[in-house]
Amino acid sequence: MKTVPVASDRPDVDSSNCAVRILYRDGAGEMHLKWPVDRLAEAIGDERGTVWVDMEDQPGEPDPLAEYLLREVFHFHPLAVEDALRESHIPKIDDWDGYLYLVFHSSRIDPKTDDLYLQELDVFLGPNYLVTYHEEPLEFLTEARRAIERDPRDRMQHGADHLLFRFLDRSVDQSLAAIEVLDERIDAVQDAVMADLGPANLHQIFRIKRSAIQLQKTFGPQRDVLNKLSRDPYNVVREEHRVYFRDVYDHIVRIHDISESLRDLIAGTLDTYLSVTSNRTNEIMKTLTMVTVMFMPMSFLTGFFGMNFFGDTLAFETPLPKYALFFGTVAIMGLSPVVMLVLARRRRWF
Repeated sequence: MKTVPVASDRPDVDSSNCAVRILYRDGAGEMHLKWPVDRLAEAIGDERGTVWVDMEDQPGEPDPLAEYLLREVFHFHPLAVEDALRESHIPKIDDWDGYLYLVFHSSRIDPKTDDLYLQELDVFLGPNYLVTYHEEPLEFLTEARRAIERDPRDRMQHGADHLLFRFLDRSVDQSLAAIEVLDERIDAVQDAVMADLGPANLHQIFRIKRSAIQLQKTFGPQRDVLNKLSRDPYNVVREEHRVYFRDVYDHIVRIHDISESLRDLIAGTLDTYLSVTSNRTNEIMKTLTMVTVMFMPMSFLTGFFGMNFFGDTLAFETPLPKYALFFGTVAIMGLSPVVMLVLARRRRWF
């Protein structure tokens, strides 16, 4: 396991690859939009204040500064820190008595490939602080930070738990926008299926289906997370603020239901594709059968009268008279369709 730096070995903020942004509303109501990392412990010690620490790390190995802040400044449990820094989890919530650890996902759709991308957000919620950790820029967090900077006095006055509600609400709204994009893609591919049965449409159907399934698998656990936040008596969530999380829970339930309907729609689109393909194959076979039937009389006449029964020489030696050979051949040719018809009737082919 990686060695944890001690307090005297705090990593240099300027050389760190982890962007740490601290917004602090002190107990007197004054906002500090660029609170220094060196004074973070002072802000956490202000029980009447509210601190938001946002850490945007680079993918790969966790930055030593982020690990230092979580372990040595906030004193989070090593298991919770390891989950946040090193592993990717399904949405969950853990109660560590003095704080909560949450894993939440927002989703977005790539407009070119229709692939679903899940963006993980790790959250530590304490009585007067909120810590967010992520490995890529999150649009809803950027919007929230800009909103606080535009109106610094009102955005953080209700505490850290209310601030978490704002973030989760924006994340759910972003996921709802992704679902709307998927719905539009399904409508477009349904129209395209009727016009063209190329492999590109089939690939797009399976991409959308994979995204819809992944979306449903993600929002199932997130529904449980919001249900616990809105109902369970956590120490760091005030009772009067549970109603806000209940509102986000209702949105999650709606998204989960919509994702199920999207799965049904894309399954219906796939059935439509296969049905149209089968119908077009039947039309092609019908055309080929008609061509074969049109040439069948000519094939029979040329084949039958091309046989040399009464010529001077045969293609092979036989002791039978020529007329016997001729009528025997005609009898076999006549009985063969009858035998095939009887066999087909017995096997109920038609």
